Amino acid sequence: MPIMDDQTEALDDRSTAPVDSGRGGQAGTGHRARRTFAIISHPDAGKTTLTEKLLLAGGAIEMAGAVRSKGDGRRAKSDWMDIEKSRGISVTSSVMTFEKHGITFNLLDTPGHSDFSEDTYRTLTAVDSAIMVIDAAKGIETQTRKLFEICRLRDIPIVTFVNKIDREGRDPFELLDEIEEMLALSVAPVVWPVGQGGQFKGCYDLAANDFLAAGGARQVTHTEGLDDPALAALIPADIYAPFRDAAALASEGYADFDPVAYRQGHLTPVIFGSALQNFAVDRLLGLIAAHAPSPRPQPSDKGPVDPDGDRVSGFVFKVQANMDPKHRDRVAFVRFCSGHFKRGMKLDHVRSGKALAVSNPIYFFAQERARTEEAFAGDVIGIPNHGTLRVGDTLSEGESFRFTGLPAFAPEVLRRVRLEDSMKLKQLRRALDDLAEEGLVQVFRPSIGSAWIVGVVGPLQLDVLASRIAAEYKADVTFEPVSSNVARWIRSDSESALAAFIKDNITHVARDRDERPVFLCRDDWDLRFTMERNKDIIFDATREIVGQ
Repeated sequence: MPIMDDQTEALDDRSTAPVDSGRGGQAGTGHRARRTFAIISHPDAGKTTLTEKLLLAGGAIEMAGAVRSKGDGRRAKSDWMDIEKSRGISVTSSVMTFEKHGITFNLLDTPGHSDFSEDTYRTLTAVDSAIMVIDAAKGIETQTRKLFEICRLRDIPIVTFVNKIDREGRDPFELLDEIEEMLALSVAPVVWPVGQGGQFKGCYDLAANDFLAAGGARQVTHTEGLDDPALAALIPADIYAPFRDAAALASEGYADFDPVAYRQGHLTPVIFGSALQNFAVDRLLGLIAAHAPSPRPQPSDKGPVDPDGDRVSGFVFKVQANMDPKHRDRVAFVRFCSGHFKRGMKLDHVRSGKALAVSNPIYFFAQERARTEEAFAGDVIGIPNHGTLRVGDTLSEGESFRFTGLPAFAPEVLRRVRLEDSMKLKQLRRALDDLAEEGLVQVFRPSIGSAWIVGVVGPLQLDVLASRIAAEYKADVTFEPVSSNVARWIRSDSESALAAFIKDNITHVARDRDERPVFLCRDDWDLRFTMERNKDIIFDATREIVGQ
């Protein structure tokens, strides 16, 4: 049975009588009623489908759209770009806010594909917990493990959802042991499958002793335990006996669910279910509501910022251009970290030193949006602007500090941009500036020559870049190989040494959109050779975005 604690008891009290959670003009329960979480997985594990069913369970939508459903009316709500709809993949992070039982959920859906890891990493800086989706047939895959390591670096608690249990897959014990061994986490089974694949009959909540029956009725039956005759009567005998033995062994052989150990990142509760068939998704949402942490302190250059603080503060972790192509808009996604924000407030834009009046804040439902009157720590809102706000910017109420921890990575693929119609040069310049601001691509201007060089983490980003430039800016582009395959930001404690290096390597030095010098070279061997000969120069594969 779950170990109850103060946070859980308070939430249980609230769940019996829904309260205003802060969207309609009253303070409600403030930041303690916020759950800001991300969903991470390997591609094709069912992450976007799970997102849809969580929205359905939360009452945010009336009909969930599978990733490849027929017709625009059944498209996945979190996949709103044309390329996402056509390919059935998520290529950009989206934010969805909804409420249930007085809890405000801020759900951040992230790209599963490794080519978009930079966007995913920055999104993970804005959440307090995560759901890790694992395919029951494939177990932990490469991208899942990479994303888990990112969560571990930030001490983000993780709930594991083993998906597609209604299909043929690996033995549940084998999956649990793999999680323990590969991720060095204690596992606590919470919902166990009753049969699997063709013999799937539903799921059993080990904590609540509820049987969630498969089939059209979707009946939930409360039992007195695994040996309850009423439970045996609901399940065919040839499936009940092995299920009862396996569930009993899982309860005894693995750790009990401990909310404190979970929030400290030492234990992951595991729920077996099916996103497509909507099994155990409501139990997953309930666990997030009851046990996931409310907003946590956020790192800054002047120490952690406590969510209980009275003064409003937040940071921009994402910028999205053209969410509404008709208006060429640019929206900054802001995660609030402290205080009680109200529409119309003036906040200090720390990077520029100017005041910014936030008169039209919005909250999101993927591409759809609505104006909001207020926000608390943990909330994610959008601020429409015309290039004033950039990734890494800090907004505060009368304080001068910068939030830290947002990374930029050196690109792994470099290409020269070739414009098909030279009359569209203005559109191309605007497109590259907007999409670089988003973080989709990094744009470099060579010291010699006029053609822009774009840098991305993976080749799929080039397809997305070309697709978006064509759709949103009406310009067709192709990409040509360049002689350089490696890029590193360069800096030095000695300004004269840096200036001399740039002068001596002028054909290999470009500038990024912030005018930082970037060294471009042929391969890793060439980079090591240059580093050995220039000890005064620092070659950075990553840099921190702190709104300088």
